[in-house]
Amino acid sequence: MSRTIAVVGATGAVGRTMLDILEKRSFPADHLRLFASARSAGTTVDTAWGPVVVEDLAEADPAGIDIALFSAGGDRSRAHAGRFVDAGAVVIDNSSAFRSDPEVPLVVAGVNDDAVREHKGLIANPNCSTMTLMMAAGPLHRAAGLTSMVAVTYQSVSGSGHKGVDELIEQTDFLRPDIDGLMDGTAPEPQPKLYERPIGFNVLPYAGSASGEDGYTDEELKLVKETRKILGAPGIEVEPTCVRVPVIVGHGVAATMWFSRPVTVEEAESILSDAPGLELWTDEVPTPHDSAGRDEVLAGRIRPTLGREGGISLWVVGDNLRKGAALNAVQIAELV
Repeated sequence: MSRTIAVVGATGAVGRTMLDILEKRSFPADHLRLFASARSAGTTVDTAWGPVVVEDLAEADPAGIDIALFSAGGDRSRAHAGRFVDAGAVVIDNSSAFRSDPEVPLVVAGVNDDAVREHKGLIANPNCSTMTLMMAAGPLHRAAGLTSMVAVTYQSVSGSGHKGVDELIEQTDFLRPDIDGLMDGTAPEPQPKLYERPIGFNVLPYAGSASGEDGYTDEELKLVKETRKILGAPGIEVEPTCVRVPVIVGHGVAATMWFSRPVTVEEAESILSDAPGLELWTDEVPTPHDSAGRDEVLAGRIRPTLGREGGISLWVVGDNLRKGAALNAVQIAELV
């Protein structure tokens, strides 16, 4: 039986990474279709399935597609995912459009694979920072029952797409000649375009957009809601802070967790050393640079809690374009 897979948003950073991963993992499809906006439609992409002409998402007929990987933004997902499903495709969506829908499974491959069975034509990919954290939190939760967590994310600019990367590079080039000014605070402040404040040589403790809920951003609320949904535990208490850092690729999360019973460092290391898709580092501290281009999420700095005993603190970091987005979508497609 012939199988057709599609990538929607194929010319974006995540879409291109999806295509690369499909090829490298030899995804079992006979045909490939690529979709993007009218601006990119008509271009030809060389793929493992031969040259493929990019189709205009708004005009194309999705008939005959078995699985469609969407990474075209929430608005386009809301506008077009339904018609792909109606045409018979299983849609795996990388945007935030359907993550909170109780009828749509939210899946981290390797953590809650069984949720794929519940789909009704649509499966959601979690937020990239949540995904990174779940690779460690999921196995620990299965073993000991996660009850509460404080999580601080350190999110790279590629999480904002090409515009985020461009803004960091432009501001870094603008500020680099005035190192003395950076040291004493007299350097001119570059005009931010995408972010609220400059990201070059800076840290922004405000990743995402205002949510209207007690000063938290939408990124922070995603971390709370998605953790509960993925782990199937609505009572987990999550205290989130999301930070944007001047890093090109790689989201890190520093998390402190408590469970239904005390968990030692030794037990946590034993659990995580066997966790699928996660690599435990005990001799070095993993960094975003280490995670770039890798499929595995890296974990390290596991240590016991100090003030409230019985929990653990750890650090995880992963390539937000791969496991944080494209790789997980492809892994879900493999499960389907």
